Amino acid sequence: MELQIFSKNMELTPAIQNYVQKKVGKLARYLPNITEAKVEIHEENTRSPQGRFVAQVTLSSKGVLLRGEERGERVRVAVDAVAEVLERQIEHYKGKLYEKGRGVSLARQAAALEGTVALEASEDSPSVVRVKRFAVKPMSVAEAAEQMELLGHSFFLFVNAENGVLSLLYRRNDGNYGLIEPELA
Repeated sequence: MELQIFSKNMELTPAIQNYVQKKVGKLARYLPNITEAKVEIHEENTRSPQGRFVAQVTLSSKGVLLRGEERGERVRVAVDAVAEVLERQIEHYKGKLYEKGRGVSLARQAAALEGTVALEASEDSPSVVRVKRFAVKPMSVAEAAEQMELLGHSFFLFVNAENGVLSLLYRRNDGNYGLIEPELA
């Protein structure tokens, strides 16, 4: 497993790096085919000390992305909390594979990295400050919904396997899903 650790607004000491490696490394026991783990730790200036440190972890395993983000009053508390969240996600994911009977339906997907464009307001007008590119593979709407839930996002861009059209799945306020399929005018 390739582990990448990033920090923002704080110094990343060797003790913290070792702690993160130990905690995230333990996740490989639950899901041995994790190929990559990205950890981002940053400190925010908040009023409440309980949410000062933020730990984000993204795991990549045979085309499936698992992501967790937690806050804590100390770095170690945030890392512990995000490790627990990812353990639950891994168990949920493995349960889905077992229930399907096929064993690896989600794992057959190619590595699809999250694609978002972050906008940051400037004085004149908003500008694109980050662009992510990812491979889009055909999948069913049900598989796209499951991948979106595993990532913890409110939308997911994919190629619909039924009709070959680029589609956007999103979570509605009532808890259901919506599907946007473009039509050329």
